Amino acid sequence: MAGMLARELETHCPEGFIPARLTVDLYQPVDNAAFDLRSTVVRRGSRITVADAALSQDGQQRVRATAVFLTTGTEPPGQLWSRDEPLPVPPQESAVPGGTPPLFKSGDRDWSEDFAANQNADRKISWQNLPPLVAGEPITGFQRAAILGDSTNHVCHWGTEGAGYINADVTVALSRLPIGCELGLRADNTIASAGVSIGSATLYDRIGPVGTSVVSTLSNARRQIDFAATTSAAFGGE
Repeated sequence: MAGMLARELETHCPEGFIPARLTVDLYQPVDNAAFDLRSTVVRRGSRITVADAALSQDGQQRVRATAVFLTTGTEPPGQLWSRDEPLPVPPQESAVPGGTPPLFKSGDRDWSEDFAANQNADRKISWQNLPPLVAGEPITGFQRAAILGDSTNHVCHWGTEGAGYINADVTVALSRLPIGCELGLRADNTIASAGVSIGSATLYDRIGPVGTSVVSTLSNARRQIDFAATTSAAFGGE
């Protein structure tokens, strides 16, 4: 649903702005059926614009989202600290427009489409080349970032027994839009206590980092996802 909400909200992005933040609250499941999606501009300013969206089904609101659009400009003077770590990318052959199966990387292992080979306690990376969100309509960089950001839970909480947390929200913060048809998501940290865990990850393309994603999750042990016995559909989204 994050991708559909991003698609709706980006219609409110003024010229010269970028979607710098998307927050999605996932408080009720959305059925595979017709839904109503509406949005409104909360504030339109010369440097900051804010828009809200809500997805309803059967007359009941299921998901809501807020987007913050910021104007671009020159960077202020001075030097700043930033993390300087290599961001692994797969061979260029994967850069085929139109969508390809996701690739995964655990620790120092090679890239692989094999879910079972990546069910371990190592740091995870997901690399995806997503198909269009809506048939006949090119997928945008913002939609791509929203969809992949929604899988932060899986990248951060995929361990030796699969993924045992479910995310109640996702926040994607971008300093720029992704370039190209591919996007990577690397787990940065998980902080867990008493069945609640926060996962954070870096979104990046072949040029470098584009932003950060954060999820708030709760234990879902009774419905643990065993990725060794599933398919790439588990990493799909809308």
